[in-house]
Amino acid sequence: MAAPLPTPSPPPVPLPPTAWAVLGLLSFPGERTGYELKKWADSSLRFFYWSPAISQIYAELRRLEALGYASSRRSGPEEPRARRAYAITDAGRAALAGWAVGGQDAGPPVLKHPLLLRVWLGHLTEPAGLRAMVAEHIARTRDELAEVRDALERARGVEAWAHPQIALRWSARHLEGELELAEALLTDLDGIPGALTKGPGQRPGDAPTHG
Repeated sequence: MAAPLPTPSPPPVPLPPTAWAVLGLLSFPGERTGYELKKWADSSLRFFYWSPAISQIYAELRRLEALGYASSRRSGPEEPRARRAYAITDAGRAALAGWAVGGQDAGPPVLKHPLLLRVWLGHLTEPAGLRAMVAEHIARTRDELAEVRDALERARGVEAWAHPQIALRWSARHLEGELELAEALLTDLDGIPGALTKGPGQRPGDAPTHG
């Protein structure tokens, strides 16, 4: 029988989203080391939110433990290698629930697309080089889509991971859309008239320079 959900309450301590994300990783059943949290974040959170450094995870774990939102347990002498495992506390679960459904607007998604920044500056580059960057982006996106689908397959059928599966399905659809947009980007680049004859210093919209 599933444990009852905690009563949401406003979080008493303001924390950055990264801290709530780490606490969220701890909210699923079981104890986990910082290294295990890093691996799980890389196979789930990074597809739609954040790819943390291991140093960030341990910094947030220390902060959460100091607040009483997480507890840790050091392995015993029977373990061949000492390890510290972390778990969420009742106070941490209540605070996390308060933050997750506290009535505050989650805010708009923040898009930073490095490739599009390069395309925006395409009047300064060679068309072939720009097309090569788009092709690399397409290949990388296909690889990432394969990783998301693998993660979905591993999570399939695990009742406690029902909501992470929804997030991963969204991530798969997002990457499928990114592939479609990238293919359209190549078509748009092909349609730029005079791309090969623009002179240095010309602005978008200027007439091309003819030799």
